[in-house]
Amino acid sequence: MKKSKAELASELLKSHRAGIDKIDEQILKLLGKRFGIVRKVAKVKIKHDIPSYLGGRVEEVRENAVRNGKKYGIDAQFLRTLYTLIIYQSCATEDILKHEAGQKPKKKKAKKRA
Repeated sequence: MKKSKAELASELLKSHRAGIDKIDEQILKLLGKRFGIVRKVAKVKIKHDIPSYLGGRVEEVRENAVRNGKKYGIDAQFLRTLYTLIIYQSCATEDILKHEAGQKPKKKKAKKRA
């Protein structure tokens, strides 16, 4: 019986797909680490009342990605779009943490009874 195109593709591409899946796992792990640092940055920004979005830094991050991506043959516009999404999510994460910090009630010191 003749294999369908999907079956043939699955068979021929199995090892490549496994490689892609492994790399995707690494990308996600690195994004997790990146957002861990974003949460640390948010704490500093909260403490010093610094806005989440800093335009100069946003451009710097995007252009660093484009410059570094050239080494690996990655399309510049794709990287600008990808990093726009990553930066947007980073700022949103910082804003959520700022909001949560603003809503936390300050702990009152218990009065000591004499």
